[in-house]
Amino acid sequence: MNPGQAFGPGHMVSSLDTAEQLQRELSILGIPSDVHDGYGLALVSVWVGLVVWCDHERFWWRTGWDAGRKRAVYAWHPILEPARAARRVARRYADVRASRPTLAPLAGAHPCP
Repeated sequence: MNPGQAFGPGHMVSSLDTAEQLQRELSILGIPSDVHDGYGLALVSVWVGLVVWCDHERFWWRTGWDAGRKRAVYAWHPILEPARAARRVARRYADVRASRPTLAPLAGAHPCP
């Protein structure tokens, strides 16, 4: 599929397909990510504290914490609009990245080749 192209109705896709499409859309927005697949779900790892779960119907990611109910709050978006989902994830990415900046390397650590 081309970047920006939504999955068509009646076209059965795998969770890996949806994750890779989201990854392409995030890449267009300048956001790096990793895709992991297994057990019927795929994950798009975007930043510390921001992972997008993908299946054949929707993307979903944690957006916060409901202290009153003592549970996580999630946002979701249908896979039919991966570009729009990527824009929503990008907004969350900006928030999470601002609250959790990159950690400094450990003393004496050598960069990976």
